[in-house]
Amino acid sequence: MLVGTFNPKLDEKGRLALPAKFREEFAEGLVVTRGQEGCLYVYTEAAFRKLLEPINDASPTVARVRKYQRFLYAWAQEEVPDRQGRFTVSARLRDYAGIDRDIVVVGTGNRLEVWDPVAYDKAMEDSDEEFRDFDGEIVPHG
Repeated sequence: MLVGTFNPKLDEKGRLALPAKFREEFAEGLVVTRGQEGCLYVYTEAAFRKLLEPINDASPTVARVRKYQRFLYAWAQEEVPDRQGRFTVSARLRDYAGIDRDIVVVGTGNRLEVWDPVAYDKAMEDSDEEFRDFDGEIVPHG
């Protein structure tokens, strides 16, 4: 399970070094793509395939399905981390997420999110009150 918050830096070549605790899980390869709310998502190849199963099974005659497929596939970048756990984040994805050197990497269960630190702090601040309201709604207490 991917959990925790980390503050690595991109190197001068736009490479992100995965936090050590995640390197083994991503050693065989990963997919980085545009996420929601201005961040990037990083999946293992298996998790990305699983995410795409229902999307690929959906009818391409539905405009929203086509748009979502286009969104996920067009931005997706397949990478294999090097021995130091580094992989390149394309300039296009860096521009989308507004990331330069300082970043925040957050484990969210089945994926990592990569954020610009200012955008991450704002997103967390904006969702703090909502989080309290979700208690019992998303995860019911028994």
